[in-house]
Amino acid sequence: MATDALPDDWTILRRWLPVDMQERAWADGFFQRSRGLHDAELWLRLILMHVGGGLSLKQTAVRARELGLARISSVALFKRLRRSQRWLQGLTRHLLTVQQKKLGRFDWPYRYRLRIIDASHIQEPGSTGTDWRLHYSIRLPELTCDYFELTDDQGGEKLGRYPFAAGELVLVDRGYSHRAGVAHVLESGAQVLVRWNPGLFPLRAPGGKALELWPKLRTLREGQTAEQWVEFEWNTKTYRLRLCAVRKSQLAAQKALKKARRKAQKNGTQAQAEALELTGYVLILTSEPTLPLEAVLELYRGRWQVELVFKRLKHLLEVGQVPKYDPASALAWMQAKILTALLVDRILIEGKFFSPWGFTLR
Repeated sequence: MATDALPDDWTILRRWLPVDMQERAWADGFFQRSRGLHDAELWLRLILMHVGGGLSLKQTAVRARELGLARISSVALFKRLRRSQRWLQGLTRHLLTVQQKKLGRFDWPYRYRLRIIDASHIQEPGSTGTDWRLHYSIRLPELTCDYFELTDDQGGEKLGRYPFAAGELVLVDRGYSHRAGVAHVLESGAQVLVRWNPGLFPLRAPGGKALELWPKLRTLREGQTAEQWVEFEWNTKTYRLRLCAVRKSQLAAQKALKKARRKAQKNGTQAQAEALELTGYVLILTSEPTLPLEAVLELYRGRWQVELVFKRLKHLLEVGQVPKYDPASALAWMQAKILTALLVDRILIEGKFFSPWGFTLR
């Protein structure tokens, strides 16, 4: 086996992986028998060549032989990949744990650790619907993953599947506008900032009174803002939020109105007049009591950063389509893609603090 094939690149990556990678491979069932190749580090390099490098199984086997890394068949690599999901999951958890300690080293004007949460659909070959769902949380301003979960297509997009802690501000779109999820965030000691979906998130005025939206909203002109305190109830407990509003430009309002009408027509329903009128506004709920209204609206704009992360995953790492048909190999393939993405994140983090000697001390 040649030890000088791509030595510098791999040495850097290896420093970020657990030192007990070999023992983990045995404990997680990646190695099951005494015979065969039992070098966990080498197998990981081969898996990353296949998944992260976009090589086919046969191309990976040929490349490994040409580089002097190993003499294996494409079938042997496929069998190893099918058994690697649990092991790779442990490696990604290790990277996330270390990565979270690295976060927060950037200048940031807010006292919160800002997390943006979303999910993306992943399909198997020939599929006409969603087969898998990637639930993802990134940190601003680093644009770095701090939590993820892979589920099948029945895994709903909900805040209840994520862990939260005091000092965090959770930023989500209206797909997560549900009382149960928001209550989960608040009970964890974190703060939330979510685009309001009136149809799924009933609100009332403080003291249990009926909420009067229109007297204030209809006085707003294009670009003007307003806010008021509201409350909601979940599991017999009452929570207070700020409802922040900005009136859209005429062009943006017309676009949103057309979209709402098309959606109603597609679903065979009749959109209510008030629901159509609300498309002329952006309505944000937040539990954070001190941020200026303009800062709340500006922070919400940052939600689009997670879309850029998913675009990077899908187009650069080709996560959008899974080239495997059986569940074991599909899950392992996606786990390896996430591991690759986390290694890219780590490279970007370390690039902010470049060391002239070529590696980090910790």
